[in-house]
Amino acid sequence: MLVLLMLLVLAIYLSLTSGSFNISVMDIMKSLLHLNSDDDQNLVVLQFRLPRIIIALLVGSGLGIAGAVLQSTTGNGLADPGVLGINAGAGAAIVIFLFFFQGQVKGIGTGTAMMMPLFGMVGGLLAALLIYLFSWQNGRLESQRFLLTGIAIASGMGAISLYISLKMNANDFEMATVWSAGSIYNANWKYIISVLPWIVILVPVIYYKSSILDVFTLDDTTTRNLGVAVEKEKALLLLCCIGLVSACVSVAGGIGFIGLIAPHIARRLTGHKHKRMIPVCALIGALLVVTADYIGKTVFAPAELAVGIVIAIIGVPYFILLLYRKKGRTA
Repeated sequence: MLVLLMLLVLAIYLSLTSGSFNISVMDIMKSLLHLNSDDDQNLVVLQFRLPRIIIALLVGSGLGIAGAVLQSTTGNGLADPGVLGINAGAGAAIVIFLFFFQGQVKGIGTGTAMMMPLFGMVGGLLAALLIYLFSWQNGRLESQRFLLTGIAIASGMGAISLYISLKMNANDFEMATVWSAGSIYNANWKYIISVLPWIVILVPVIYYKSSILDVFTLDDTTTRNLGVAVEKEKALLLLCCIGLVSACVSVAGGIGFIGLIAPHIARRLTGHKHKRMIPVCALIGALLVVTADYIGKTVFAPAELAVGIVIAIIGVPYFILLLYRKKGRTA
């Protein structure tokens, strides 16, 4: 955790000081303390870079923890909110909300920003319900069907989002497309206020249920014999997972693979104890998003690459590697 914290501090330092023009640490401190007389530097630090970093931290940690919950409750190491369609379901609901209620992606008010995670949760719940209905077989959740159904639901929800986006005007369509790819370049303090309550409330609930998540690594029969109300606990944890994902998607779009990569790395570092694993998942997820955002805005400058695309470049090969390993173990 100490090493991860050091790497995270380094990534935050680079994101704050580097960009279209460099700012010294002293000037950043002056801006934070409102002692800087340079209005341009204050604007860049307080309105552009700092909100973007905070959103990256919140979204990365939220998606990392959600991935750990999803993998443990489903018993599938390939489970990820993006792969299983929960991201796409939440995203489709938010795109529909923006089209019918707001009508534009840019210039969202505080009230609208606070409502977006709620609409995202409705979409995420609908996607999760459809996945459960099609994956339930012989009184239990079939792991392979769960993964395949999730991929199908993700494709369907993505198509709905694209169709609704095409009905927007040209400017809103462009913004919606970038957002759907997973981007935090439009981060602001309203988005932080909208996502923060979900993180503050749901993450402690999940951490409190760490021992239950440990038990879910066993089969359902053994878990029931230990006195755990399996379906009730799974439903609660999945609701928390969907809530986290919906809040993250509402402010950062469809960033995938964080929930896949972070738990696997954390498990290798800490073992299967979720009380140790969950904080490490949060740190790894935050580090991945902050680093990906820094790469996306600096490596291709003056153009900018969406965070979701940078992470996908890493995530897709990692997903294929996990599939190959899983196939090898099955054989």
